Amino acid sequence: MMASEDFAIGEDGLTKDGYRALEKRARAAMYVRSAIILAVSLVICGILLIFYGETGWDRIFLMPVPAVMIILAAYLLISPAIYYARYRYRIEEDRIDVRRGIIFIRHEIVPVERIHQIEVFRGPINNLFGLADVTITTAGGLAHIRHLERGVAEDIADSLNDHINKILKERD
Repeated sequence: MMASEDFAIGEDGLTKDGYRALEKRARAAMYVRSAIILAVSLVICGILLIFYGETGWDRIFLMPVPAVMIILAAYLLISPAIYYARYRYRIEEDRIDVRRGIIFIRHEIVPVERIHQIEVFRGPINNLFGLADVTITTAGGLAHIRHLERGVAEDIADSLNDHINKILKERD
């Protein structure tokens, strides 16, 4: 696991090793998403408790449901702050580098020359906060840079596209 100073952000908006952090609006979008998931989960839990309560099931079978909901609620309230604090990305001439995670830190490196397609996606929650995700398709799968400002996402997609076109022209 990475030390906490690895996540410290300087005045230039970069970590000491050159990674970019997300904007504060990204954290708000993550909290809204968590609140929606929690609300839907609570409704489903309530329906299950009402349905199984009417069928006469023994209460011993229903006791774990509130405990699971409490654990889920705690996770959904804490995880956006941790995910936001740990999310970092860096785009270099030859690669895209993304670090993210809550319990386990995932480090994703995508060689720019392997990119096949770039997509900018704005879901309803991100759109509400002026954010977008960049999805990068390679022969090996997908990579994502999530919760970027809409303009930054478009700029990243355009610059990657230009860079890939430049590489292709050099090969001809």
